[in-house]
Amino acid sequence: MKIEGLLFALGSAFYLAIAGIYWYFSRDQIGTTALALTGALAFLVAFYTLYTSKRVYPRPEDRMNAEVDEADPEYGFFSPHSWWPLMVGIGATVIGAGLVFAVWIIVFGVFLLVIALVGWMFEYYRGEFAH
Repeated sequence: MKIEGLLFALGSAFYLAIAGIYWYFSRDQIGTTALALTGALAFLVAFYTLYTSKRVYPRPEDRMNAEVDEADPEYGFFSPHSWWPLMVGIGATVIGAGLVFAVWIIVFGVFLLVIALVGWMFEYYRGEFAH
């Protein structure tokens, strides 16, 4: 976790430096505040991960003498052929467009989103990839 903490610490320093440079050249309070808060959030994550890395047993990724077979063999199952996440994204986009343009579009978007979520949930219960 030490590597992740250092990456977030570098990100925090970068965003805070950019916030100072942005404020110096633009005197814009909103953008400066957004950049400073981004740096502060990166600092919070960096502090947590560096603080936690001292109290947990080092992972194989953190040790220089680790072997490949020490790592967790399974990180999860990810479907490489699924089109349902695209449909979920389209349904969410239609709902967002409905919030901007008209309420009836939201109804259509919710219908599309429900169909996509049900299809995604049950995609391995039928068809070519059924278990």
